[in-house]
Amino acid sequence: MWRPGFEFAERVPAHLVGFQRSFCIYSNHHRGNDLRPGLVLGLDRGGACAGIAYRIVPEHWQQTVQYLRARELVSGVYQETYVPLMLADGGHQEVSALTYIVERAHPSYAHRLPFSKQVDIIRGARGLAGPNVEYLVNTARLLRQLGIPDRELERLVVGTGGLFASAGDDQDGLRRRAMLAARFYGRQVKSVRRMSKSMHQRFMYRQAIG
Repeated sequence: MWRPGFEFAERVPAHLVGFQRSFCIYSNHHRGNDLRPGLVLGLDRGGACAGIAYRIVPEHWQQTVQYLRARELVSGVYQETYVPLMLADGGHQEVSALTYIVERAHPSYAHRLPFSKQVDIIRGARGLAGPNVEYLVNTARLLRQLGIPDRELERLVVGTGGLFASAGDDQDGLRRRAMLAARFYGRQVKSVRRMSKSMHQRFMYRQAIG
């Protein structure tokens, strides 16, 4: 949602019943590697999900679908399908939307991992696109900005040490911490002190509860 990668005419909040957003896919490329896979989000069966529906103009439809297939169908962990979405723009209109749901039979399907296991994986994984925790923070930040509550993602931000878990203790790491904090909370953070792991988690918890 925070980096769709295609041109759209409109985006509106939407609600999907029957699938839920979950860190249920191992990532060996963008957010992890073969030695230490990361975790990324997928739409898994069960529950419901609040998110965004994108409207594509007809002349851009084929180009957009080709782009999404090249991005999402590389490993086969996602299935392309149409689902009924309820638009939350005041009109309560139901539309049929193209999306990608997880293929449970795929080796990269991580099932429903315990919270502590998700924390351990996300906190330490890094891939070609950057740290796994950055992916988590960017998603949680956008959901917060959109007013879409997701307590599980907020818990993961706190549990992983959130904004600080992926940064080292050198100057580059400190600058990265400040940058992530500013992006997540929507304000400038001039500096971030070096803190212990337990202090990081307490700080994140205080921020999460306001």
